[in-house]
Amino acid sequence: MTIDIDQHSGFCFGVTTAIRKAEEELQRGSLCCLGDIVHNGQEVQRLEQLGLQTIDHSELQRMRGGRVLLRAHGEPPSTYQTARENGIEIIDASCPVVLHLQKRIRTTYLEHPDAQIVIFGKQGHAEVIGLQGQTDNTAIVIESIRDIEQIDRSKPIYLFSQTTKSVEEFEQIVQALQPTVYYNTICKSVANRVNELRAFAQTHDIILFVGGTKSSNAKVLCEECRQANPNTFFISQPEQVKQLPWFAQTEQKNTIPTDCKVGITGATSTPLWLMEQVKHTLILCMSK
Repeated sequence: MTIDIDQHSGFCFGVTTAIRKAEEELQRGSLCCLGDIVHNGQEVQRLEQLGLQTIDHSELQRMRGGRVLLRAHGEPPSTYQTARENGIEIIDASCPVVLHLQKRIRTTYLEHPDAQIVIFGKQGHAEVIGLQGQTDNTAIVIESIRDIEQIDRSKPIYLFSQTTKSVEEFEQIVQALQPTVYYNTICKSVANRVNELRAFAQTHDIILFVGGTKSSNAKVLCEECRQANPNTFFISQPEQVKQLPWFAQTEQKNTIPTDCKVGITGATSTPLWLMEQVKHTLILCMSK
């Protein structure tokens, strides 16, 4: 049996930069992060052990002074305003791709006051909250093509996308909605990742997809992986390898073929060290 880790998987540029900033700033002293720095519990725990304290927006409102890191997802203007009023130093680790998207949406909102701004994204997602904030929360968020009925088509429609959504779904929405103007604002590294992931999945018998349960990107990419290879299993931590069909203690326990090719891959929020731990756990399970 061979076990391969997908060399194209792992943190995207934005997440890598945010984590590096957190590690550097922690050397200067105490640091808080507004929300989980990445949608991966194991990486959040690792940084918390280094001293990073995770806070929410209600805690930010009560803070006076101190330093707060803004994660790659970006934040609405109201967050920066709160920081100024409370004397909080902001360490801005917002992804450049997200910041560019925020600026484009803000410009559209100010230049076209009669237009209806629509964002293809997940309701309540940190990035989407930041994007809505650029429009004073007037933008409409749609999660799928089924939601386009709520859009007033009598107004000019400007369509944007959360950076981690599916390119194919976005194109379907464009065809169905026929907006006045649309911007494919899906991150290129995410878009390219889909083709790389499909190729990896198709060249392996079994895929273990490692991702955080809170990660929208993980859900999207895992589904892409499953379409390319139905023998795809989603796990969020190494211990879950023991619960897979070949190792679970049941009467109908299966045996993994000895000549099987297993691929381990993950989301843009999945650290490489976690995938390596999954591989190590799999090897241990096979040796028993």
